[in-house]
Amino acid sequence: MFANDLKLSAVIKKYQPCTLAPHTNHYAELVSSIVGQQLSAKAGETIWRRVLGVFNGRMPAPEQLLKVDTEELRACGVSYAKVAYMKDLAEHILDGRLDMDHISSLPNDEIIRELTAVKGIGEWSAHMFMIFSLGRLDILPVGDLGIRKAAMKLYGLPELPDKIALEKKAAKNSWHPYESIASWYLWKSLDNAPKETRHS
Repeated sequence: MFANDLKLSAVIKKYQPCTLAPHTNHYAELVSSIVGQQLSAKAGETIWRRVLGVFNGRMPAPEQLLKVDTEELRACGVSYAKVAYMKDLAEHILDGRLDMDHISSLPNDEIIRELTAVKGIGEWSAHMFMIFSLGRLDILPVGDLGIRKAAMKLYGLPELPDKIALEKKAAKNSWHPYESIASWYLWKSLDNAPKETRHS
């Protein structure tokens, strides 16, 4: 794997093995990712614990998210916009537009289409969900700042690579079908835990 990419191979040798660990708690992953958007990992976790406290420490069902008073979540540190996003996610799940029971069986492009139809979930969030929750191995999160910084540093690029430049680098170095793993090592090359980059 990545035999044609000597620079990435050196990173792999330093940080192996890859510890990506997909799980099946997809709904909780999406709700918590909305709560943690644009926050440090520590701040996101603190606010998430407060949110769970509103529901007696348990993950709220979509029905509960729709019924909870907005001000209760605001008191936890969740912005009005994020409360609206959480409720929109709940609506998508309840009316069947987003089928959490079968999302893991969908192709990548369909997952992105369904997730980004929810307010507050963009392509970056969809990419993170597919890598860390579903364990898809062929995801290149082209919009992630950490990936762009790592690629610039590792390959000596004159500027932060954009989407096209990253895709070209991946193709040239034969990352497919393991773009997610390559990304994990790029995150590690910055001496950051990959999961910690998700809410930055």
